[in-house]
Amino acid sequence: MSAQFRGTRPVAAGLAAAGAAPTIRPMTVFDLDAVLSIEQRAYSFPWSRGNFIDSLASGYGAWVLETSRPAESPRPVTAEPPRLLGYYLAMPGVEELHLLNITVAPDCQGQGHGRWMLGHLQQQAVAQSAPTLWLEVRAHNLRAQALYLRCGFETVGRRKAYYPAGQGQREDALVMRKALAQAVDPAVEGSA
Repeated sequence: MSAQFRGTRPVAAGLAAAGAAPTIRPMTVFDLDAVLSIEQRAYSFPWSRGNFIDSLASGYGAWVLETSRPAESPRPVTAEPPRLLGYYLAMPGVEELHLLNITVAPDCQGQGHGRWMLGHLQQQAVAQSAPTLWLEVRAHNLRAQALYLRCGFETVGRRKAYYPAGQGQREDALVMRKALAQAVDPAVEGSA
């Protein structure tokens, strides 16, 4: 999916054509109710409010993707506020950025939002001189793994019993990595 830029706020072009012009902005504590609502609908073992607050307090990169009207169309007073579509959080390290959580609202999945946020993450990594992205993904989450592979990540390891699972069990995580070029095109690499 390609991306355009309107001012300093990137907008997913294909999504804008459908009437909703997603924009991305830094997450704040004021977003946490909406973020937690998505988190709890998306996962059997969601992050807690404390996990998000700790990440924000630590200065990790935290971004939300939301709908908004195009800048050239003034929003009537009666228009609905922007709707949160998804979010991601990433922890900086030495020459790396580690994706901690990326989530798209369940009713908004399959529309390119995850791929677009991964493209934004790559831009952030390059801006921070972090040539490598890392993430973990549940071993059974084949849909997410397919997205990461399409976006140029490779599986480099496995963490045994990394995630909680039902009935007191644990699930393995696949460790994935992507080496970045010096500059990342705003269009997400690996898009078909």
